Amino acid sequence: MNNQQKTPDSLSGTDLFPGPTLFGHPKGLMTLFFTEMWERFSYYGMRALLILFMTTAIVDGGLGFDDKTSGAIYGLYTMGVYLFALPGGWFADRLFGLKKSVWYGGIIIAIGHFTMALPGLANLLAVGSTSPSVQLSTLDTNSFFLGLILIVIGTGLLKPNISSIVGQLYPVGSSKRDAGFSIFYMGINIGALIAPIACSTLATFDWHLGFGLAGLGMVFGLIQYRLTGSSLEGYGEEVSLVTEDEIREREKIKKILIGIGTMSLLFLAVLFLGYVPINVSAIAGASGTIIAVVAFVYLGYVILFGGLNEDERRKVGVIAILFIFSALFWSGFEQAGSTLNLFAERFTDRSFLGWEIPAGYFQSINSMFIIIFAPFFGALWVWLGRQQLEPSSPLKFAMGLLLLGIGFLVMYFAAKIAASGDLAAPTWLIFTYMLHTFGELSLSPVGLSLVTKLAPAKYGGQMMGIWFLSVSLGNLFAGLIAGEASGGTEEALARMPDQYMLIVYTAVGAGVILLLLSKPIKKLMGNVH
Repeated sequence: MNNQQKTPDSLSGTDLFPGPTLFGHPKGLMTLFFTEMWERFSYYGMRALLILFMTTAIVDGGLGFDDKTSGAIYGLYTMGVYLFALPGGWFADRLFGLKKSVWYGGIIIAIGHFTMALPGLANLLAVGSTSPSVQLSTLDTNSFFLGLILIVIGTGLLKPNISSIVGQLYPVGSSKRDAGFSIFYMGINIGALIAPIACSTLATFDWHLGFGLAGLGMVFGLIQYRLTGSSLEGYGEEVSLVTEDEIREREKIKKILIGIGTMSLLFLAVLFLGYVPINVSAIAGASGTIIAVVAFVYLGYVILFGGLNEDERRKVGVIAILFIFSALFWSGFEQAGSTLNLFAERFTDRSFLGWEIPAGYFQSINSMFIIIFAPFFGALWVWLGRQQLEPSSPLKFAMGLLLLGIGFLVMYFAAKIAASGDLAAPTWLIFTYMLHTFGELSLSPVGLSLVTKLAPAKYGGQMMGIWFLSVSLGNLFAGLIAGEASGGTEEALARMPDQYMLIVYTAVGAGVILLLLSKPIKKLMGNVH
């Protein structure tokens, strides 16, 4: 069956699918479901170990970084994962096609995880030598950073494009499209639920075994992607070139890409050889400023010179307002893998029947709550909508920020216990994660949907890129905050309750401001509800 026959537009407004189906959905959805599940397994499995590995002493198998450096690296890494989704989508559209981008991205991700696992093998080979862990610390550091860079590049290729293929499986106007995406996102949460437990368990024996298992998960995803790939025939294919100009343009892009890749490799070589000193905290701070300036300069340009009518300008203005509140939310929420992960390791009583629960296990709690409560929230919005009581999108945003702040208020009391010298009960963290999950379910899907509705037709993809920039900026700030609020020294521990309370004031204050602005924002939204 050719590509034209399988184009969703050709079946507009129907639920008739051109290929094989499974439980009423295109069979290709299952291929993408398991690919995404294993990719998220690799991502969240490694993320559960990331800041713990960086802050662990070298003699104990870690990198021995201080909290501030570790937080900055964590923030830069999680920022990069979202930031590289923008060029990843661009390369897919112009060079590889969606399916090949997912394949190449998965391969690069797996290589990145195995690169981080390599020092574990080197340590085994060095058994019997004097202080092998110390001797191999340089190898560990270099392979660690190289692995992170590869994972960022691979995720940038895979993450945005696999979602785009899911969208292609369904005809325009299909009543099953939303259900298909719900099934797909369930794969994300299943991977994120089991990965921290599996990888953290192996990491108790050796950190690198945990990194290796994350890479193995991505390999499983690639194997099933290849074996069941026939179900995606005709979807996400490489754009065919017709004219000579198109062929020349692609060749030009390939040459530019090779040039950028070569320069990047030379730059990385200079960094890894130690010729240029690196201050990751300064880089992280500068990156945040650059992202914020670029986003608002671009939004200002679109509003003033983008050829929009007055209604479209107001809607882009709403996107600019929500950009700020989105970044604030994610800067708090994404401390799950940094600040709260370190709290679990250092200040939480993890003993259970004579066994100490690995700190990384707590990283599965958010996904568990999403799986439990996402159907409830979906049904709640539908029921409130029927009663004409459903909150507006700005109000849902405000609810997300308020729930985030209340979650950190819980952590304020847990931090007071830790500062007094006692270990906090795990229920403090569990309750915080539950509140944060409620906040995520109030804000995250609403934000994605709202941007697609507010974006002018000719700027749809670019406005979605702006949304992901806000998530990227929030992730970066989360890492920077972690360096200050993790209680790594006695002085930092004494300050920790105040640091948490500052987050409470910021999140709750932002939520209250958004509540006050909700009616003016609704007017700016026009016909979008």
